[in-house]
Amino acid sequence: MYLDEIVEGLQIESDKLECKSILNREDVVGWLKSIAGFANASGGEFYIGVEDKTNKLIGFDRKTADNERNYFNNQVNEHLVPRPQMNISFIRYEIRSSERFIIKVKIPESAVKPVILKYRNIPAIFMRRDGFTNGATYEEIIEMSVKSKNTQYDILVSDEKYDSSKISDLRKFYSEHNDGKILKEKALQSLGFYNGNGYLLNGAILFLDDYDGKKTEVQCSVFSGFTKGSERIVTINRFNGNLIASIEYIIDFINQRMNHSLIKLEDGRKNIDAYPKRALFEGVINAVAHRDYFLDGTQIQIDMFKDRLEISSPGGFYRGEKIGKTYDLSGIISKRRNELITGVLVACNVMEAAVTGFDKIIEEYTDTDEKHKPYVYSSSDHFTLVLPDLTYDAGLENSNIPALVFVPVPNGTEFDEKVLSYCYYKSHKVSDIAEYLGISDSTYLRKKVIGNLETNGYLEKNKVSRAMFYRTKLEMVTLK
Repeated sequence: MYLDEIVEGLQIESDKLECKSILNREDVVGWLKSIAGFANASGGEFYIGVEDKTNKLIGFDRKTADNERNYFNNQVNEHLVPRPQMNISFIRYEIRSSERFIIKVKIPESAVKPVILKYRNIPAIFMRRDGFTNGATYEEIIEMSVKSKNTQYDILVSDEKYDSSKISDLRKFYSEHNDGKILKEKALQSLGFYNGNGYLLNGAILFLDDYDGKKTEVQCSVFSGFTKGSERIVTINRFNGNLIASIEYIIDFINQRMNHSLIKLEDGRKNIDAYPKRALFEGVINAVAHRDYFLDGTQIQIDMFKDRLEISSPGGFYRGEKIGKTYDLSGIISKRRNELITGVLVACNVMEAAVTGFDKIIEEYTDTDEKHKPYVYSSSDHFTLVLPDLTYDAGLENSNIPALVFVPVPNGTEFDEKVLSYCYYKSHKVSDIAEYLGISDSTYLRKKVIGNLETNGYLEKNKVSRAMFYRTKLEMVTLK
């Protein structure tokens, strides 16, 4: 039997058709590039269990067909980024009264391009043309990028069907923040949680009870001092789970480890948390809502220092805005990167449609001094909210001390990195350096530590009013 005998309307000569008798385990790239090529072009159909060129049916029994489908899915998930939207189905036929199956994979043109094939850490981009799959040209890559630059990850359709029993965490979260109300199916439909055929959108996948993939990964760390590079790490915890579980994990992690204090008043006392609950919650929700879920191998980063909390989310501000350090949080215009995820959080009453989370954070810090004001900064690949620790009286005096990378100092000491970090942006007296290090202003410090750094060109000094000031030579060290 032949393929056109069981598939109605099949165009055998179409350049959008490719067949494989079986998936070659020894040459995975050989057939994966066809999937990527179809997705980067205008789509196509890929049949497994059909002889190439002749279109003769080879087929599989039921168990083998299921194994072949699973192998196909695993390889696509591992090597194609972003995963193309596909519809995978079995086509049943009989031959000599025996049940057989072939696998049909329908690949539409990808809304997000280019789809990259990454094998053995080598990325490649392929394009389907005239019945053949070849490497994409520079012009084709540019065109693909331009066409898909505004596509959001969370509104793309997945290949997983909606199952109402798999969102119990979301339903509970919704009820807790909506005075016990029940999340109704009509609300999910209006949000676009799944499409008309019952397939979940990518963003909806991240709310499923059993989701534990890398898209929602969180890393929470506690440092004993003011920087990452020069202080002892107290703990590092990693977590993978659905978005609701991730939010709750981050909040619990911080609550269990942050400081608490109190102020005595004439008629009692006032308890103070290191980070106001409302500001903390808004910061975590903001990080989850505006994370760039296209960026694989990244995580939301929670870093607790002696004087502050940093909440960093993968992806710069949406559509390219970049800002340096700014205390004017109310002046930041937040644009939605993830329409579905944001919509679900708004429906859960933990986020406002007007996206005013930063304003609420400012309100919580209104009565604090200048050293305890929150701020935000961003780069091309992440944005970070910094919340000062209200129980640390000195405020953010040391928050600008960077972590450095430098060539090891000849005859160096354990204090070298701390000294270079402390003096990177601003000159300091030797006595100030000693106080920062927590050691005495001794001959050892002046000669063996500072003197050695100076001799090897890592520090410069100036004599001002008999006081010696030091600063790092910028060409010798770089920021991490």
